[in-house]
Amino acid sequence: MKRIVIVGGGIAGHALAHALKERLATLRGSPAGETELVVLERSDRPGGNIRTEVIGGYTCEWGPNGFLDSVPETLELIRAAGIENRVQVSDDRARRRFIYRRGKLHELPGGPAAFLTSGLLSWPGKLRVAGELFAPPRPPGDETIHAFAARRIGREAADVLIDSMVSGIFAGDARALSLRACFPKMWQMETDYGGLFRALLATRKRKKSGDSLGAPAGRLTSFRNGTGELIRGVAAAVGRSLRTGARVTAVHGRSGSGGTGTAGASALAEGSAPSGVSGMAGAPGRAGASALRDETRYVVEIAGSEPIEADAVVLAGPASESARIVEGLDPVLASVLREIPTAPLAVVCLGYAESSLHRPLDGFGFLIPRGEGPRILGVLWDSSIYPGRAPVGHVLLRAMIGGARDLDAVRLADERLVEIVRADLAATMGLTAVPAFVRIFRHPLGIPQYTPGHLDRLERIEGGLRAHPGLYVAGNSYQGVAINSCVAAAAPLAERVLAPLGARP
Repeated sequence: MKRIVIVGGGIAGHALAHALKERLATLRGSPAGETELVVLERSDRPGGNIRTEVIGGYTCEWGPNGFLDSVPETLELIRAAGIENRVQVSDDRARRRFIYRRGKLHELPGGPAAFLTSGLLSWPGKLRVAGELFAPPRPPGDETIHAFAARRIGREAADVLIDSMVSGIFAGDARALSLRACFPKMWQMETDYGGLFRALLATRKRKKSGDSLGAPAGRLTSFRNGTGELIRGVAAAVGRSLRTGARVTAVHGRSGSGGTGTAGASALAEGSAPSGVSGMAGAPGRAGASALRDETRYVVEIAGSEPIEADAVVLAGPASESARIVEGLDPVLASVLREIPTAPLAVVCLGYAESSLHRPLDGFGFLIPRGEGPRILGVLWDSSIYPGRAPVGHVLLRAMIGGARDLDAVRLADERLVEIVRADLAATMGLTAVPAFVRIFRHPLGIPQYTPGHLDRLERIEGGLRAHPGLYVAGNSYQGVAINSCVAAAAPLAERVLAPLGARP
């Protein structure tokens, strides 16, 4: 019997496990259809950063609070897991989004007239945006998001609009992230049409002719009891394949497995991957190693447990964790994985009596560009986005603090975090009341940062993996940080994993 081991029980690992199980189910009765699937999650629960806690009537998200309903793979996964009746679409008010600038909240304009009357940008800044058609061409090299925005729509718009957007998505610094890696569609728009306005005009024409290019991004969507329902639903569909409390310490190659530490490292260093590499890659698992099948490619070591033999291994956790696991197998591959940094983040959930507010929470929330004063990155008005997430007569706010430009925030004491958030809420929203509810979540690893050179890094990682047949990586460290990105990548990866095992449907 063949065995596939997925290391990491977040959304990427679970979506992949579900895709593999669906494909293997079509092969039942054949030798390939007997392939065993094992998902190893180090914590006592699946989900990674996707986790929801319902406390005293407040529905608190640890990480992402939803996904856009425009990606069919995610909707299909929800249907397959049998949880489509639990879906909750965001309130129409969530379409209104704000940016804090010069001491007040400004609504993001929804059209040309609103843009002209908005106080978000100065008149010179607005005129520079209008001059996007005459922006200089793209320079050589891997351009940062901020450099791209400043070149096309001007420095003020880049500092205010784009800087805050990048903080909201990546908790990152627009000056230190690759445009092509983070926003490949935007890069492609300039490549295909020569500018953003030209691309938008072409998109409108295609939409009128029935082409799907440029279709709306969709509506933010979650579940009645939060995004944790997605993980629970998919985990139930995956079933007994999941093992929690299983911390993987290393993956070793087996003799004759087709991959070695030394050969793999040298191939990666030279930028190519030889085929048919053989030999030992680190020592096999100490306990029970002699009983493992000779044809097994890999041995997966688990803290406090017997090792597991595997024909294919998918590392579906953060790149830094995957680096630790493959260090003995291929130190050069591990070093490249470590080149993908992350931005640590703290999430502070605050509940207030609705009567203490000085303004209605009639939107998604607000973001704060760098240099405006407050330390927080922004605030989501969660109980307005998804009604019912706070007790009657109360509201739930979720403040983000930390990120790539404030690495120390995640380590602050709870009292200090709350103090900072409350001061910033007073400055931005005039909210001075004592919160009725507080809950803090910390993400020391946080969100992956696709810095310049990220796409070249991915090529080097792929080259290193080719030296180790049956070894793969998955997750938000590589090609998209959102839930949708992880889910959409699952089916193609499942095909790649199964094909060498003779299990292609």
